[in-house]
Formats: sequence, C-alpha cells, structure tokens
Amino acid sequence: MKEKRLLVLGGGESGVGTAILAKQKGYEVFLSDRGNLADKYRVELEKRQIDFEEGKHSFEKFFEFTEVVKSPGIPDHLEFIQEFIKRSVPVISEIEFACRYTTSCIVAITGSNGKTTTTNLLYNLLKQANKDVALVGNVGQSFAWAVAEHPAAYYALELSSFQLDGVYSFKPQVSILLNISPDHLDRYDYDFDKYADSKLRIAMNQSSGDLFIHNAKDEKTLDRLSGLDDDLSLKAISMDQLDAYSTFNWDNIALQGIHNRFNAACAIEAVRHLGLNDTEIQKGLSTFVNDPHRMEQFHEFGGMSFINDSKATNVEAVYYALDALKEPAIWIAGGVDKGNDYGDIEELVLNKVEAIICLGIDNSPLMNYFGEKKKRIASVDNLEAMVDKIKEWGSPGRTVILSPACASFDLFNNYMHRGDQFKEIIRKQFS
Repeated sequence: MKEKRLLVLGGGESGVGTAILAKQKGYEVFLSDRGNLADKYRVELEKRQIDFEEGKHSFEKFFEFTEVVKSPGIPDHLEFIQEFIKRSVPVISEIEFACRYTTSCIVAITGSNGKTTTTNLLYNLLKQANKDVALVGNVGQSFAWAVAEHPAAYYALELSSFQLDGVYSFKPQVSILLNISPDHLDRYDYDFDKYADSKLRIAMNQSSGDLFIHNAKDEKTLDRLSGLDDDLSLKAISMDQLDAYSTFNWDNIALQGIHNRFNAACAIEAVRHLGLNDTEIQKGLSTFVNDPHRMEQFHEFGGMSFINDSKATNVEAVYYALDALKEPAIWIAGGVDKGNDYGDIEELVLNKVEAIICLGIDNSPLMNYFGEKKKRIASVDNLEAMVDKIKEWGSPGRTVILSPACASFDLFNNYMHRGDQFKEIIRKQFS
C-alpha cells in the first residue's frame, strides 16, 4: 500500500521535524541524508523508531515513495530531484507539509533583509500579550516539529525563498514581505525576477480576510501585486513615512535605525490585525532583545567601537548598516560573492568608509570594484591578517564593522561562526 509513503531528504531541523510529524500522522517514513546527522537528531529519530540513513543516498529506494519533502538547502536542478518531477512525484517543502496539519493562525515573514529580526519581534509582541505563540521556521523550531509536538494558537513563521519554492497550498492569515533585493542569485540562474517570484509565493494563496503587509517602495513587490487575489487586504508601509508610529516610545529600544523602525512597523501592523492594542504593543517593543550578529556593538577599545553585523550577507543589508554609522568606518567585507552589485553602496562607501579589509579566499569582486576608489584597501584570507590591518589603520573615533555582503562558507561554517570568531579575536587582540 503506497498511499502514505513519505521520503524526507535532509536530516537537519527541518527534515527531522517533518519525519516526526509524518510518523505521528501515520505515514511510512524514510529519511535520507548524504552527510552525517547531528547526534541530537539521530537520537530523536531512533527514539521514535523512524527509519533513516546517513552518509549516503540509497537512490534505488527513492522511487518507492509517493511524496518527497526536501531540505531547503537541496536545489531543484539535481538530477534525482528532476527525476521525481518527471515521474509526477510531488516534491514539497516542510512548510507545505506542516500546514496541512494545523488550523492555527500563521503569521509568515520573508524578505531579503530583516526577516529574522521582524519574526523575533512579532513573536515577542504576541508573547508579551500573553498569546499562545511559537517561533518557528527559518528561526526557532522546525514548523513541522512544533505542529507535531508543541502546537500553538499562533505561529510566527520565518521563511526563506528556498522554503517558499516548495509551497503550493500554504495559506497564512497574515504575511509580511519586507523587501526584495538581489540575493541567492546563484540558486536562481542569476535571474533576479525568478528570485522575486519566489518571495511572492508567500501571499499567492491568501484571500478575503487575510492581510499582506509589504514595502510601499519595493518595485519588485509592486510589479507583482496584480497577481494576488483581488479580495486580499493589502497594507503598504513606506520607510520614509513612519511618523504614524511615533506615538510609541522608542527610547532605549533595541531596534535602532530606520530599517529596524520599518521592520517594527510591519510587525506592529500584523499584531494590530490580530487584535493587540497599543499598550500591549509598547510592552512587546520595550522588552525586545535582538539576536546576535545584527548590528551588534560588542566591544570598545582605544576610542574605537566594534560592530558585528555578520548576518549582512547581501549588499542591501550592508547599505543599511553603513547608513546607520555616525563615525568613519573600517569596513570588513568579503566571503562568497553571490553576484553582488556594489554600485548600490558605492556612495556610502566613498563617504563613510576610510578603509576596506576584504576577508575571504577570493576577494577579487570587491578588490576589482573598490580597488581604484579607495587608497586603503587590503585583501586578507585569515582573521590574524585582518587584525594586523585594523591595528595599522585604526584610530580613536573610528568604527570597525564586519558587514560582509557575502556568504561565509569559504572560511567559516556559517554567518554565526564568522561573527563569533570575529568577536573572539577582537576581544582578545584589543584589550
């Protein structure tokens, strides 16, 4: 009998959560991961007697299954994924699978920049208002795992474009699209429109009674509004028209800078739609603590301040980081370039940056663009050499900011590893 046979590809948080939910719902489940599973995930699968393999893919087994849930990190162009498609075997995301098994209110957030901060804030706004809410998706727990074992009345759900690529019937009650700027273009054939289309999938099934919150000045979003349901409620928020939110007390709130005020405005409109009043919202704003690696000012020494903005993995994120600086900067950038256009930040770099340290294995994109525009620019491939240049060029009244504009996978495991290593060596060398 093949009616409920599910293949799960990938044994991280998303895949294991999917396998747990599928087992609970009566599926015959097989999880396959080409790499090695983390011990904590292996234990969870064994505890629930879920069949799995690691360190390989047993392709001969794959086509016995009637549906596939794949990790968002697995691209669609792989040969065996295309073979499923040719055989009309549905290939979906964890998000699509999990939404079948909940009727709770879903607030979904995506965007090239700011989505984690906005999701965390939205979660805190609901939590401080005593709502039964779970933080899930690309941050927090796997959505499927939460639906299976920690169900909540509300889900604050962060979504990447990769997760949205695999949704078809997913329908949040509230969706937020913060912005669309070039990112992950290597995954989308270097076609910005394909990436933008992926982001708009967050609202494609929304209809009357639902709310879509979006950036009033984002052209890629505006170009695609006509494709949404005519009865869907739209709320456009502009970054240069945030006076409507000046009634809130923003003093000593963790979210500083106009981009974070915009993120907060989007979260505020979402929870207003869900019935929170301004007193409840103020409590949530005042108690919010942002995640690390996002404009994190973590150290001062010799009149210099140090900021860890390792999460800034694209050009637009760097734009907001540099724009927020009040002091001349030593800008540390570099890593795996994803087809960046540095023209968008050229003026800021020329006006606010005194020196550039390119940190990566291949720094040629940054060096080629800024090499003739900045006298102080250096290419390094390790943190020790980076420190040497900071000591050479640093002086009181300067800000040293790691805001890479690039992915981290050449020298580090991920942006968190990069940020942690940066903070560790700075604290050690400048003390």
